[in-house]
Amino acid sequence: MALILDALIEILRKPTIGDIVSELTLFAAPLWIAVFVGLVVGWAWKPRWATGMVGEEKGCSDDDHQMKPRANSYGCGLQLALPSLDSLRAQIPSYLTCLMPEQIREKGEKVVDDLSPPRLVKKELVVNFDDLQNLSALVETTDGGPVWIRMMEKSTPTMSYQAWRRDPETSPPQYRTRSVFEDATPELVRDFFWDDEFRIKNKWDDMLLYQAQLEECLVTGTMTVHWVRKFPFFCSDREYTIGRRIWEVDGAYYCVTKGVPFPSLPRQNKPRRVDLYYSSWCIRSVESRRGDGQITACEVLLFHYEDMGIPWELAKLGVRQGMWGCVKKVESGLRSYQAARKSGEPLSRYAEIAQINTKISSGRLRSLGSINDTSEDIVDAEKEKEKEKEKPWGSNLPKFLIVGGAVTLACTLDRGLLTKAVIFGVARRFAKIGRSL
Repeated sequence: MALILDALIEILRKPTIGDIVSELTLFAAPLWIAVFVGLVVGWAWKPRWATGMVGEEKGCSDDDHQMKPRANSYGCGLQLALPSLDSLRAQIPSYLTCLMPEQIREKGEKVVDDLSPPRLVKKELVVNFDDLQNLSALVETTDGGPVWIRMMEKSTPTMSYQAWRRDPETSPPQYRTRSVFEDATPELVRDFFWDDEFRIKNKWDDMLLYQAQLEECLVTGTMTVHWVRKFPFFCSDREYTIGRRIWEVDGAYYCVTKGVPFPSLPRQNKPRRVDLYYSSWCIRSVESRRGDGQITACEVLLFHYEDMGIPWELAKLGVRQGMWGCVKKVESGLRSYQAARKSGEPLSRYAEIAQINTKISSGRLRSLGSINDTSEDIVDAEKEKEKEKEKPWGSNLPKFLIVGGAVTLACTLDRGLLTKAVIFGVARRFAKIGRSL
C-alpha cells in the first residue's frame, strides 16, 4: 500500500496536467486489463449455479419453479436450477412442506406458511392435513352438517350398497354411500379408484372421456390430474382439475380428491370447467356378510358433491335414477381389475402413486383436533314421509297449490322431459317456502 501511495505522489508532482493524466493512465492500465480478463474468463467458465444468480434480472417468474412431473428423479418433481440467494431462502419452507415427515409438519404447517412469501403459496401441496381432518369428520359424522336422509339400500351376492343425501342451504346436494365388496382387500380397492388408465381402458366409468396427470409428488403421493367427463345430450362436457392424496390411518385408507385451481391450464368455453368438486373415500377391512367371522370384505365410505352448473333439483333427479346402475358398473370394474392384477398385469403410474401414502395413527389424528359439532342422525326417507302425513292437511295447502300449478303447466307445455323436470324442480323449491308459511 505504501508503494502505491508513493507512486501516486510522484505522479501528482509532475509539472503539467498532461503529464499527470498520461502517468495515471499508464498506472491504471494494468488494473483495467486484469478486470477485463477476469470478466471474460469468468463468463466463459460460468458454473451452472451462477445462472440462477441473474435469473430474476432476466424475467424469471414463479412459473419456472412450479412442481412438474419428472420421470427419473426422486422427490416432488421440482425442475429447478439453483435460484438467487433471496429466492433460495424463500423456497426453504416449501421444500420442508413436501419433504418433512407428516408428524412434524402437522405442528409446523402454519409456521411454514407464515415464513413463505405470498408468491410461493402456489407451491404448497394442493391436498393437506386439513383435508384429512375434514374427511375424518365426515366419516365419524362429526362435521356439523345437516342430517343425512337415506335414499337407497340394495345388494348383490358379492356386494351391498346404501346411499344417503343431505341438502345444505347454500351448496349442492351432498351424497354419502357405503359399499361393502366381498373378497376384496383395501389395498386393491384403493388402487382401483386411483387408476384412471384402467377407468378408460375398462370403461367402467363410461362418463370419463379424457384423463392426464399434471403434477406429482413422489414423497407424499400428492398428484393433480386433468379430467374431461361426458354429460347428457343437453349439457356440454365438463372439465376438472383434481388434487389427490391418500393417508393411511391404522390400516384404513383416507383418499381425498377435490377440485383445485391450475392456472397454467387455461379455461375454455367448452368443455366447461367445474370448480366445486369433492369426492373422497374411506376404505377399510370389515367382516364378511357370510357370517363366518372372517375379515375378508372391504368397506368403502364415499362422500361426494359437485356443482355441475345445472339446476340442483334436476341433478338430484338424474343421480337418483342412475345411482344403482352406476354402482353395478363399479363392482364389475373392480372384479375385472382384481382379475387383471392376479394375472400379473403391470401397475399403471396411477396405481404406483396410490401406494405412496402418509401414515398417521387415529389417536394422533384425534389429538390434533376435530370438529365437535355432530350430525350423527341418519334418517330414513320413509320416516320423513310419515312425519309429513302426521301434519294437518291445512298446513300443506300452499304446497298442494304450487305443485298442482306446476303439474298443470308441465302438462300444457310440450317441450320434452327436460322442461318438465325443471318446472317440477322450481315448484318444489317454492313448495318448501309455501310449507313454512
